[in-house]
Amino acid sequence: MTKDSDLATALDAPKSALDADEQRFVEQIRDKGWFHTGVTADDEGPGFSYTTGFWVNQGFPEILVFALRQETAHAVLQGIYDDIAAGNPPPVGAVTDNIFKNAPALLLPIAKSHYADYLGWNRWFYGNDSFPCLQLFWPDKAGLLPGQPGADEELHALQPVLIESADDTH
Repeated sequence: MTKDSDLATALDAPKSALDADEQRFVEQIRDKGWFHTGVTADDEGPGFSYTTGFWVNQGFPEILVFALRQETAHAVLQGIYDDIAAGNPPPVGAVTDNIFKNAPALLLPIAKSHYADYLGWNRWFYGNDSFPCLQLFWPDKAGLLPGQPGADEELHALQPVLIESADDTH
């Protein structure tokens, strides 16, 4: 994937058109390359974190991960961003040991039908849903990922599966 420097985003908006939160958001993407949005757990589901800026600045899909402590999620996502920027992007659709130390991880495309529920700031930043996003899956204590035979069932509750399926028409 390549960086799309002609991509229209909130980076192109005049500062006067943005409120204080939007300006802070855009400035972080300008300064650091990406922004980490953290959403706390509630009665509707587990907490999650996602990136904004990976796509516009590195040509790599945004990433969403469930149920990691915010500090842990930020460190993991920063590590992925740094790897992408160094020319070593993680594989998509294949288990890898390069994201977590001594544990497998898996990145799979999120169905666009889930964008409205989980990716509010990204939808604002890009102005639509025409950006790719991946879900990062992490393993249980036995090293098994959700969906693998023998994986801890509680892991499924912590990591709702938002990936595209054969039935997804979006």
